[in-house]
Amino acid sequence: MTDRRLMLVHAHPDDETIGSGATMARYAAEGAHVTLVTCTLGEEGEVIPPELAHLAADRDDTLGEYRIGELAAACKALGVTDHRFLGGPGRWRDSGMMGVASNDRENAFWRADLDEAAGELVRIIREVRPQVLVTYDENGFYGHPDHIQAHRVSWRAFELAADPAFGEGRPWRIAKLYHTAMPRSVMRRAEEAMRESGTRFAAEAVDDLPFGCADKDVTTEIDARAHVERKIEAMRAHTTQISVDAPWFALSNNIGQQVLGVEHYILRAGVPGPAGQGAPVEVGGLGEPHDREDDLFAGIH
Repeated sequence: MTDRRLMLVHAHPDDETIGSGATMARYAAEGAHVTLVTCTLGEEGEVIPPELAHLAADRDDTLGEYRIGELAAACKALGVTDHRFLGGPGRWRDSGMMGVASNDRENAFWRADLDEAAGELVRIIREVRPQVLVTYDENGFYGHPDHIQAHRVSWRAFELAADPAFGEGRPWRIAKLYHTAMPRSVMRRAEEAMRESGTRFAAEAVDDLPFGCADKDVTTEIDARAHVERKIEAMRAHTTQISVDAPWFALSNNIGQQVLGVEHYILRAGVPGPAGQGAPVEVGGLGEPHDREDDLFAGIH
């Protein structure tokens, strides 16, 4: 397959790098067309550097504009040249964490009309015509309202893009739709390694974290370890949101996580491709045989 087109839908700037940065860097380096669609500017994010604290929503409220630049720098580090904001920059605002007052803003992404937001994504899908779409699961990976909404919008657009009765442009049927995933075995090995590393970040028990999936649910494992330095560079670009002590990073909560060069996905629509060939991928120093895909485009001709 020579003309590979991958589209990823993420909620805020930095989500793309944390959840799928190595994958994006790998496919971009291999010549695939990688399109990133970001749904908000991340205006409600907590600012880590004290010298940039004035950007926050409860002060100057200019964080979203600042994060546009951070995202541009991160995409450059990953080799991604096609980036769009859903509906244009600032069309929908970061809703903040579940249950806070910013959820109720009129322009909060959490309150976006589903077909209106999906229609904006359909327009991009029909232009780019990706074979593969990546987004979050039903819980938005960890329960953030904008992540949940990104899931809903992506699925609705996945359906509508193929419907000739909807909107303008030629209908397009996406071959495979994936959810991002984090196997708990990987999380446990990372936690053990971090506790022994001496990093300045705090450790938290895996069972206390609001994300993670059973290993058996993972269908696809992308080995992009050759591109992990690009992922780290992209993380450093998100200065307001991410602290990096490679190979570890932390958000504003200072809970350490490992910068992974192997990223995992669950195929939720489309036909699975053949299992990966060759030596098993090593994660956390352990090589484990598996029957997972090793290519998001596996089985697409």
